[in-house]
Amino acid sequence: MTHLQTELVYPAGASLCAVAGSVFDVKSRRVPNFVTGTGFLLGLSIHLALGGWHQLLASFAGGLICGLVFLVFYLAGGMGAGDVKLITAVGSIAGLSQIAYLLVLTAIAGGIMAVGLALVRGRLRETVMNVAVLATHHSQEGLRPHPDLNVTNVQTLRLPYALAIAAGSLLTLYFQVI
Repeated sequence: MTHLQTELVYPAGASLCAVAGSVFDVKSRRVPNFVTGTGFLLGLSIHLALGGWHQLLASFAGGLICGLVFLVFYLAGGMGAGDVKLITAVGSIAGLSQIAYLLVLTAIAGGIMAVGLALVRGRLRETVMNVAVLATHHSQEGLRPHPDLNVTNVQTLRLPYALAIAAGSLLTLYFQVI
């Protein structure tokens, strides 16, 4: 297997895991542990098999960093635990060398999807105002979730964020290919 083929295995595997998670997230608003746990272990195994112990550690670091970034949003009430576990699994498959692309492209995709959802639901102005309220709240209260604007409130617009993770993963793969 050439170096290029090996480097494509990681973002392709990450994309498969993210797409699987997004299917469940859209259907049930949950990302099952068997998807995230299997994905995490698969990431570690692939990196160990293709690159040895050094790549195993890089895989673990990639998952850990991605998980910690999303953990902040979970603690602030902005996303569910399944999203944190999914990005951890996807990050471990993608590996340390890919997570900058993965995180940035996922954030861009999530932002575009959120604006699109707000537009489709006719709530763009309300959403922009809520973002300002959240920014003020978190600047004063730290990571404590806002009492009303959080994922547990069924009245707020909620995006199945696994879709953004899948889009970020697929874009990461795309940019590896071109």
